[in-house]
Amino acid sequence: MIFFMNKLAVISDVHGNYPALRAVLDDIDEQNVQGIICLGDIVGYYCQVNECIDELRLRGIHCLLGNHDYYMISGTCCDSRTVKMCIDYQLTIIRKDNLNWLKTLSPFYDSEIVSFRHGGWKDAIEERIQLFDFSVVSSYNQRCYFSGHTHKQNIQFDEARDKVYCNPGAVGQPRDNDPRAAYAIINSDKSIDLRRVEYDIDSIVNKMKEANQGDWIWKGLYTGEKVGGNNN
Repeated sequence: MIFFMNKLAVISDVHGNYPALRAVLDDIDEQNVQGIICLGDIVGYYCQVNECIDELRLRGIHCLLGNHDYYMISGTCCDSRTVKMCIDYQLTIIRKDNLNWLKTLSPFYDSEIVSFRHGGWKDAIEERIQLFDFSVVSSYNQRCYFSGHTHKQNIQFDEARDKVYCNPGAVGQPRDNDPRAAYAIINSDKSIDLRRVEYDIDSIVNKMKEANQGDWIWKGLYTGEKVGGNNN
């Protein structure tokens, strides 16, 4: 795969929130990008996992494996009862072809210019990066480093090493007190734009209600908070 013919969109943490994914992809379509990469966590939390996977597969978007995706294909889970409940439910609705597609994903991808992870460079799936330690990638030759997992959009620079780290934020469940779906664009000059997109939150909430999924899972979508509130 070759990136940087011109512009690349980076999305992450979709979490079965199809209205948010559609809104972000519609916005991306207006930005004249030549490629899209998804940093994982396509499933988990919200109930439109098949719709999200179908959209990503149809567009041929290169996707990484996130921790929630791993929980689904491995049958193991973290110690969160809510996450386990969501994954258990989604295992009853996900189509077999989509589950098999998840099994083909890797949690990392490196190009000549950018290194991508779902989690981090110590643990590609589970590591949570708040303040990026550029010394961890001192042996890497890439200029740009992208990961998701925390659901918090941010960008950090190391001018001495001429390197940049970016978390594009979450499409499906932002946790930075901004309910708009988040993503990033890498421009042809390697600069990075952070973008936010409004979407129809009521639409996914109504789907969750139809699926009899608990209100504590979706209440934070209206405020940009994680499940249970408190983004700290």
